[in-house]
Amino acid sequence: MKHGQMTLTEPISPSSATSRAHLTRGYTIALISAAFLSTTAIFIRYLTVTYAIPPLVLAFWRDVFVMTTLLPVLSVLRPALLRAERRYIPYLAAYGLVLSLFNILWTFSVALNGAAVATVLCYCSAAFTALLGWWLLKERLDSVKWLAIVLSLAGCAMVSGVFAQSVWRISVVGVLVGTAAGLSYAIYSLMGRSAAQRGLNPWTTLCYTFGFATVFLLGFNLLPETVMPGGANSLADFFWLGKSWAGWGMLILLSAGPTVAGFGLYNVSLGYLPSSVVNLIATSEPVFTATSAYFLLGERLNGTQITGSLMILSGVIALRLYDGWLESRSRILSADLADFLNG
Repeated sequence: MKHGQMTLTEPISPSSATSRAHLTRGYTIALISAAFLSTTAIFIRYLTVTYAIPPLVLAFWRDVFVMTTLLPVLSVLRPALLRAERRYIPYLAAYGLVLSLFNILWTFSVALNGAAVATVLCYCSAAFTALLGWWLLKERLDSVKWLAIVLSLAGCAMVSGVFAQSVWRISVVGVLVGTAAGLSYAIYSLMGRSAAQRGLNPWTTLCYTFGFATVFLLGFNLLPETVMPGGANSLADFFWLGKSWAGWGMLILLSAGPTVAGFGLYNVSLGYLPSSVVNLIATSEPVFTATSAYFLLGERLNGTQITGSLMILSGVIALRLYDGWLESRSRILSADLADFLNG
């Protein structure tokens, strides 16, 4: 096993020799990732409402522009990151398939439910990730993590404003699609954690998964409408935006900005923290969205949204403090054991 590389069954947790700085770095990167990702629903909603672009076509071009951003940047700055060992290619292809399915479900959910409800439904992934991470990756699952899940999901609902009856005028199909998006996001998080444990560089992982996702999305778009609705019914549909340079510009900005930075930093944070913790931190997205709306659009946070924001942040802070306490206790116990063995 290479230095610093963990096995698939050995979780990187505070109970191991993880330093306080290591934990702080992971939490900070995950929060920055959430800040970037918080803008994606706004972009997608704008494009689907303003231009009525089919969700699968939007998802395809989003991944295409991610690749056209990553490839030249990595080839200039870190060309070695463009190479992955052959034994990892099948895994990265499966990871790309999961990403393509998440892109499809998330885009459909925003189109069907609106950004607020889609965000809340997507973050049911926090519970999915905690359970699956405990089962598959042997990640810690205790009362503090469950408390953080409850606080985060409740706070997410309050910030997004989903308690208003008008927001929930959606179909059963919309709810099912949104929940499926949450489950696929949970699987995406677990595979990202597994990739980190395999020693894969997060930017290499990002490049290959989006590359494979682009291929899969192209295939999904070519399926008949009866099999896969929301795709390109003809070659012309791939260029739905036509000569609308503003629309193409928004799509490129969505891809090259929040998508690359958000997903890239999300993958980086999975090298420091368990997938369930990173996914919980990601539920702070609505807080960033509401804050951006306050400063950029002049929208005011109401009492419910402020309370929800504080609940989400309280859950993240409680989890961070608990992780720090576990790390300190682990170091003390290790030191005591070493003293005992040394006589």
